[in-house]
Amino acid sequence: MIAIMTNPFYAIYRDFKACFDRDPAARTPLGILEVVFLYSGFHAVLFYRFANVLHKLRIPFIPRFISQLARFLTGVEIHPGAQIAPGFFIDHGMGVVIGETTIIGNNVTIYQGVTLGGTGKERGKRHPTLGHNVVVGVGAKILGNIRIGNHVKVGGGSVVIHSVPDYCTVVGVPGEIVRIDGKKPEEIDLEHGDLPDPVKELKNRLRALQKEVDQIEAQHKGTRSGQQSTSGEKDG
Repeated sequence: MIAIMTNPFYAIYRDFKACFDRDPAARTPLGILEVVFLYSGFHAVLFYRFANVLHKLRIPFIPRFISQLARFLTGVEIHPGAQIAPGFFIDHGMGVVIGETTIIGNNVTIYQGVTLGGTGKERGKRHPTLGHNVVVGVGAKILGNIRIGNHVKVGGGSVVIHSVPDYCTVVGVPGEIVRIDGKKPEEIDLEHGDLPDPVKELKNRLRALQKEVDQIEAQHKGTRSGQQSTSGEKDG
């Protein structure tokens, strides 16, 4: 279970700091002014933090109004009911959609065109959960009530519909794991002592088949012997 910080001011500070930590373009003498006035992704997260506080207070209408206003101004739609931990960074931002029951861990980065959506009209938890330190590339779609583990990288344009363990890289449509903890899947768990012996397995299989053949032949001989004894009695 991912613990989400509830202090909105601390979360905003971490979100603001994330802009400088993860975007080289913000590291200029006027970087603070640029982030405050020119970063639509940061603006969208600010709108969300405010709307989320009102949503938790069960104030009707206004949180959704704020989220739609943010969508109009920034091109980013974040449902006020989503749970997003501090250090959240949206780079470039346009076209991002984050659903109501989405849960996002600490220090997550997503790029433009990303959708964290549902796959149907079911109620309850229907959107993805992203762990800590996840990066979601341009145009990627993560759909349904699935879990994306900590330190996962989702390649641009990928469509992910199944849960992904920690420290993996996922690409493609549908998304497939191409790296696990920095290694390709075929490079994992290839210690020779742990590998099965194909020759030994083949011999065991042949022995089992021979045993089945012997049993069938024995049954066939028993049947023929019975038939011959019955025929001899009739002739006598």
